[in-house]
Amino acid sequence: MTRVLYIGGSGVISSACVTASLHRGHTVTVVNRGHTSTRPAPSGVEVLTADATSPTSLAHALGDREFDAVAQFTAFTPQQVTSDVRLFDGRAGQYLFVSSASAYQKPPARLPVTESTPLRNPFWQYSRDKIAAEDVLVDTYRSSGFPMTIVRPSHTYDRTMLPTIGGWTDIARMRAGKPVIVHGDGTSLWTLTHTTDVAVGLTGLLANPHAIGEAFTITGDHAPTWNQIYGWLADAAGVTPRLVHATSDRIAVELPDVGPGLLGDKSHSMLFDTSKLRALVPEFTTRIPFWEGAREIIAWYDANPDHQVINHDMDAAFDRLSAHTTR
Repeated sequence: MTRVLYIGGSGVISSACVTASLHRGHTVTVVNRGHTSTRPAPSGVEVLTADATSPTSLAHALGDREFDAVAQFTAFTPQQVTSDVRLFDGRAGQYLFVSSASAYQKPPARLPVTESTPLRNPFWQYSRDKIAAEDVLVDTYRSSGFPMTIVRPSHTYDRTMLPTIGGWTDIARMRAGKPVIVHGDGTSLWTLTHTTDVAVGLTGLLANPHAIGEAFTITGDHAPTWNQIYGWLADAAGVTPRLVHATSDRIAVELPDVGPGLLGDKSHSMLFDTSKLRALVPEFTTRIPFWEGAREIIAWYDANPDHQVINHDMDAAFDRLSAHTTR
């Protein structure tokens, strides 16, 4: 029986992977801080409590356990990955690092993006840190054979995750009849993948000897326009949206916290070739298009009004952007 450790296990992707691992018959252990109520661990999972960003805390929680595969969802820097290499060398048959498709060249020189697309993102530090962490793993694999696998998901969502710039603030504005800001002209293509679809691909790579030393893009093939994304959310919310378009640069000026992720990822059309993954995991496919995902998201928020949080600073910025754009 395959023994799998999830470092994380309660996030958007990792929680779905835990469930998918159980369905595959894996023996599953998760280690996290244990503070989540949105995505609790399912029955049958061993739950360890630790600060996964602390090597000492993680090592203490794991004791002398060994695993056939370790899936790391909470490492974001090369220093964290270096610590993991020390901890798991000789006690894990595979170390799977969850990187990001935002690490791929921005703007992309050609589409679709494949695993051979250069890794370069001058806009977003998050992506550069993921690239540096990958470099540690590649170098360690080449020098000592450390059994690493890298996966690069793009925009993955579940019922709790709105993909738009403003999140619930956008839905509240739609329902109030206020204009909603869409970057660019809204026609760029954006790959959105439901977490349960990503989980099929990721868990199919666990303890797979053909995945060792390799990197895989792990996204679906559903790539609507941003106008469609906002439109499907509006339809699920029961309203007709007033979409106002603004340049990504202008949005980044008004919302500097949004700027790096917008300029370094969402403002570009992103299409991916996942044939490398599907060759090893043929059951991986897109089963949930976003028009279905949008209904799932809005239904969850309507059933959980405590999560309907409006960001008033962002709301005011959207007012300024719409006034500037429409005058």
